[in-house]
Amino acid sequence: MTLAGLVACSGTDHHPDRPPSTVTFDGSNAVLYVDVADTAEEHQKGLKGVETLPEDDGMAFVFDEQSDSTFWMKDTLVPLSIAFVNNTGRVIGVRDMQPCEADPCPTYGIDQPFVLAIEANLGWFDRAGIEVGDRAELKMRAHA
Repeated sequence: MTLAGLVACSGTDHHPDRPPSTVTFDGSNAVLYVDVADTAEEHQKGLKGVETLPEDDGMAFVFDEQSDSTFWMKDTLVPLSIAFVNNTGRVIGVRDMQPCEADPCPTYGIDQPFVLAIEANLGWFDRAGIEVGDRAELKMRAHA
């Protein structure tokens, strides 16, 4: 199943200060604007060093195949929540993560394989009414 589509970015539907891609959920009207990390290098960098994250911004980690990877908050300065999405496009779990400055840092994962992990500000998924079982749709947009 394809979780994302690539569409051209018109100047009318995208604020220039927001990440170009979006994630929507069938259980909510909320839209999360995301940067997409789809390489091992981007996965490793994540949101490290980001000092502030606008309320409805985040990052989507896309995996080519099902993964059981874990995430950590080493050198990440903003508390985050992460939603894991399986290969049918359903949210299978949400975890809250706190910044970590020194090893050993805790890791955060889920006991099921996933193909997409979505990071947002701490509590964003709760505030948006996102629940396990909701369908997530990542729309990847190219920069104009």
